[in-house]
Amino acid sequence: MSATQDNQWMHRALDLARRGIGLASPNPAVGCVIVDQNGEVIGEGWHEYDLLDHAEVAALKNARKNKDEKSLRGATAYVTLEPCNHTGRTGPCTQALIASGISRVVAAASDPNPNVAGRGMEALRAAGLRTDIGVCAPEARRHNEGFANWIQHRRPFVLMKVAMTLDGRIAPAPGSHAAGKPFWISSKESRAAVQQLRHQADAILTGVGTVLADDPLLTDRSGQRRRRPLLRVILDSALRTPLGSKIVRSVQNDLLILTISNDERRADELRSLGVRVEVLPADRNRVSLPAVLDRIGSEGILSLLTEAGSRLNSALLGESLVDRVQFFVSHQLMGANAIPGFGDLPHPIPFGDMQVEQVGTDLALSSLLRDPWQSS
Repeated sequence: MSATQDNQWMHRALDLARRGIGLASPNPAVGCVIVDQNGEVIGEGWHEYDLLDHAEVAALKNARKNKDEKSLRGATAYVTLEPCNHTGRTGPCTQALIASGISRVVAAASDPNPNVAGRGMEALRAAGLRTDIGVCAPEARRHNEGFANWIQHRRPFVLMKVAMTLDGRIAPAPGSHAAGKPFWISSKESRAAVQQLRHQADAILTGVGTVLADDPLLTDRSGQRRRRPLLRVILDSALRTPLGSKIVRSVQNDLLILTISNDERRADELRSLGVRVEVLPADRNRVSLPAVLDRIGSEGILSLLTEAGSRLNSALLGESLVDRVQFFVSHQLMGANAIPGFGDLPHPIPFGDMQVEQVGTDLALSSLLRDPWQSS
């Protein structure tokens, strides 16, 4: 296959991998395409956690269903992540590929687990298969930033989303707008994009100040399937979350409040409504943010989306706990009395390569602050 063909088939594998978003976690989203010696696709597959089969095995089964076993001989498998070479809930994908008669495997990205990275490709080469790695690597890595971060650090990948005006404001001036009523800064297209971000995330984090000011639901309203509910997490040091708030009234075993308060009466009131309430260590009279990420990571949460106010935004950035930012900037100014997206920061926050696109009438700005694929 030529480099052009390799890119073509890997992009198809990436399309398949996207079908597993929201369904593969806590495993990575992976796609696989098998192409025979004549350049014909004979098998495709992707991973969904509840269906067990990894993408490579699903593609092999699909090929055998479409063709006969002989069609696999000499074929090439394109997979978006290095095939596993260990036994977990299923057997090693490397062994399934070797046994199939496939002669070449092209992987987009290596396994981010530092204990196993490269061993899958080594096993394939040792069995006589030709291997290539790195085709469409940036796109493949973007799909699994959460998995890469969690498998190395047992913490979720933190994506900070902020909808703001050109002058960096996220809400009208205090008293100028009724509390609990929506005030849309971004366009409807941006709001739809935010629902996609929620669908891609395992959990969403906000502060009690946002709950009191906006009375949000913070649910995934993308309409797409997901394996487990979006976990909604509120940082509430003094347990001020109203019992009648939308987020509490809509609880379905998907709401976790993290606090430093020892007010058991208030905690029991919330628990009686189905809310999980847990006490974490304090840090300057608020919940310790590193402890929050450790706690969320302990549930196998790969990715955490934050939708919060200036205080929590600044705290997360100031403690270098944000991995990627996603800003939706609307074409309006709100003035100095409006609520800023960020408060005081202990130091400037440098952004690396900023990706910019237009979404509706807004500018969507995205930047990776810390590469989760780096082991350190």
